Amino acid sequence: MPNTVDFNAVSTAGLESSPVAAALAGLRANEARYFKNKYDHVFMVEPASDAEATIDWVHRILKEERDIVISSRPLEATAFQVENIRMAYVFYESGLSINVMYTIDDLGKRAVGFKLSDGMEVPAELASRFKFARQKSKLAGTIRGSYFVVKNEY
Repeated sequence: MPNTVDFNAVSTAGLESSPVAAALAGLRANEARYFKNKYDHVFMVEPASDAEATIDWVHRILKEERDIVISSRPLEATAFQVENIRMAYVFYESGLSINVMYTIDDLGKRAVGFKLSDGMEVPAELASRFKFARQKSKLAGTIRGSYFVVKNEY
Protein backbone atom coordinates (compact mmCIF):
# COMPACT_ATOMS: atom_id res chain seq x y z
CA MET A 1 0.00 0.00 0.00
CA PRO A 2 1.49 3.38 -0.99
CA ASN A 3 2.48 5.86 1.70
CA THR A 4 2.50 9.63 1.23
CA VAL A 5 5.89 11.22 1.93
CA ASP A 6 5.44 14.16 4.31
CA PHE A 7 8.13 16.78 3.81
CA ASN A 8 6.98 18.84 6.80
CA ALA A 9 7.32 16.02 9.33
CA VAL A 10 10.15 13.85 7.97
CA SER A 11 9.79 10.20 8.94
CA THR A 12 12.14 7.25 8.59
CA ALA A 13 9.17 4.86 8.19
CA GLY A 14 10.08 2.20 5.64
CA LEU A 15 13.77 3.10 5.78
CA GLU A 16 14.64 1.97 9.31
CA SER A 17 17.10 -0.73 8.21
CA SER A 18 19.35 1.82 6.49
CA PRO A 19 22.47 2.86 8.44
CA VAL A 20 21.73 6.43 7.24
CA ALA A 21 17.94 6.23 7.68
CA ALA A 22 17.50 9.84 8.85
CA ALA A 23 19.51 11.25 5.94
CA LEU A 24 17.73 8.96 3.44
CA ALA A 25 14.37 10.06 4.86
CA GLY A 26 15.46 13.68 4.37
CA LEU A 27 16.48 12.92 0.78
CA ARG A 28 13.10 11.27 0.14
CA ALA A 29 11.31 14.28 1.70
CA ASN A 30 13.41 16.64 -0.44
CA GLU A 31 12.14 14.86 -3.58
CA ALA A 32 8.56 15.01 -2.28
CA ARG A 33 8.83 18.76 -1.70
CA TYR A 34 10.26 19.30 -5.20
CA PHE A 35 7.39 17.48 -6.92
CA LYS A 36 4.76 19.18 -4.78
CA ASN A 37 6.17 22.64 -5.50
CA LYS A 38 6.92 22.13 -9.21
CA TYR A 39 4.05 19.88 -10.33
CA ASP A 40 1.57 19.88 -7.40
CA HIS A 41 2.17 16.11 -7.28
CA VAL A 42 1.85 14.17 -4.02
CA PHE A 43 4.92 11.92 -3.74
CA MET A 44 3.99 8.42 -2.59
CA VAL A 45 6.24 5.39 -2.08
CA GLU A 46 5.57 1.72 -1.53
CA PRO A 47 7.65 -1.10 -0.09
CA ALA A 48 10.04 -2.69 -2.58
CA SER A 49 8.10 -5.96 -2.36
CA ASP A 50 5.06 -4.16 -3.82
CA ALA A 51 7.02 -2.24 -6.47
CA GLU A 52 8.87 -5.01 -8.30
CA ALA A 53 7.86 -3.79 -11.78
CA THR A 54 9.26 -0.30 -11.07
CA ILE A 55 12.49 -1.66 -9.59
CA ASP A 56 12.92 -4.10 -12.49
CA TRP A 57 12.46 -1.23 -15.01
CA VAL A 58 15.09 0.93 -13.27
CA HIS A 59 17.51 -2.01 -12.93
CA ARG A 60 17.01 -2.95 -16.59
CA ILE A 61 17.92 0.58 -17.71
CA LEU A 62 21.03 0.57 -15.47
CA LYS A 63 22.14 -2.82 -16.77
CA GLU A 64 21.47 -2.21 -20.46
CA GLU A 65 22.74 1.38 -20.62
CA ARG A 66 25.86 1.15 -18.42
CA ASP A 67 26.18 -2.46 -17.20
CA ILE A 68 25.50 -1.31 -13.62
CA VAL A 69 24.12 -3.68 -11.00
CA ILE A 70 23.31 -2.10 -7.64
CA SER A 71 24.42 -4.28 -4.74
CA SER A 72 22.29 -2.61 -2.05
CA ARG A 73 18.81 -3.87 -1.24
CA PRO A 74 15.89 -1.70 -2.46
CA LEU A 75 13.65 -0.55 0.40
CA GLU A 76 11.03 1.55 -1.36
CA ALA A 77 10.07 2.66 -4.85
CA THR A 78 7.57 4.76 -6.73
CA ALA A 79 6.57 5.41 -10.32
CA PHE A 80 4.32 8.18 -11.62
CA GLN A 81 3.83 10.57 -14.50
CA VAL A 82 3.88 14.38 -14.33
CA GLU A 83 3.03 16.23 -17.52
CA ASN A 84 4.75 14.17 -20.24
CA ILE A 85 7.47 12.77 -17.98
CA ARG A 86 7.48 9.26 -16.60
CA MET A 87 9.35 9.19 -13.28
CA ALA A 88 10.59 6.27 -11.21
CA TYR A 89 12.47 6.32 -7.90
CA VAL A 90 14.13 3.55 -5.95
CA PHE A 91 15.46 4.14 -2.43
CA TYR A 92 18.14 1.68 -1.27
CA GLU A 93 19.25 0.46 2.14
CA SER A 94 22.74 1.95 1.61
CA GLY A 95 21.27 5.47 1.39
CA LEU A 96 21.36 5.61 -2.41
CA SER A 97 18.43 7.02 -4.36
CA ILE A 98 18.12 6.36 -8.09
CA ASN A 99 15.59 8.11 -10.28
CA VAL A 100 14.73 7.71 -13.93
CA MET A 101 13.28 10.70 -15.79
CA TYR A 102 11.86 9.48 -19.08
CA THR A 103 9.90 11.86 -21.27
CA ILE A 104 7.14 10.23 -23.27
CA ASP A 105 7.92 12.35 -26.34
CA ASP A 106 10.57 10.91 -28.66
CA LEU A 107 12.69 14.06 -28.58
CA GLY A 108 12.46 14.63 -24.83
CA LYS A 109 15.00 14.34 -22.07
CA ARG A 110 15.74 10.95 -20.59
CA ALA A 111 18.21 10.42 -17.78
CA VAL A 112 19.10 8.36 -14.74
CA GLY A 113 20.02 10.30 -11.61
CA PHE A 114 21.93 9.09 -8.57
CA LYS A 115 21.73 10.80 -5.18
CA LEU A 116 23.77 9.80 -2.16
CA SER A 117 22.45 10.41 1.35
CA ASP A 118 24.57 12.39 3.76
CA GLY A 119 26.99 10.06 5.55
CA MET A 120 27.13 7.23 3.03
CA GLU A 121 30.11 6.19 0.95
CA VAL A 122 29.92 6.20 -2.85
CA PRO A 123 28.87 2.66 -3.83
CA ALA A 124 31.70 0.68 -5.41
CA GLU A 125 29.65 0.05 -8.55
CA LEU A 126 29.42 3.84 -9.15
CA ALA A 127 32.69 5.15 -7.69
CA SER A 128 34.91 4.74 -10.75
CA ARG A 129 32.23 5.75 -13.25
CA PHE A 130 30.76 9.00 -11.94
CA LYS A 131 31.79 12.23 -10.29
CA PHE A 132 29.32 13.51 -7.71
CA ALA A 133 28.44 17.18 -7.28
CA ARG A 134 27.38 18.48 -3.86
CA GLN A 135 24.12 20.23 -3.12
CA LYS A 136 22.84 21.53 0.24
CA SER A 137 19.32 20.72 1.37
CA LYS A 138 17.52 21.79 4.55
CA LEU A 139 15.77 18.42 4.62
CA ALA A 140 18.64 16.16 3.61
CA GLY A 141 21.88 17.92 4.60
CA THR A 142 24.48 17.52 1.87
CA ILE A 143 23.30 15.55 -1.15
CA ARG A 144 25.83 14.27 -3.65
CA GLY A 145 24.45 13.64 -7.10
CA SER A 146 25.32 12.52 -10.60
CA TYR A 147 23.50 11.32 -13.71
CA PHE A 148 23.76 9.90 -17.18
CA VAL A 149 21.64 10.37 -20.30
CA VAL A 150 19.50 7.41 -21.41
CA LYS A 151 20.09 6.64 -25.09
CA ASN A 152 17.75 3.70 -25.80
CA GLU A 153 13.99 3.11 -25.67
CA TYR A 154 12.42 1.60 -22.57
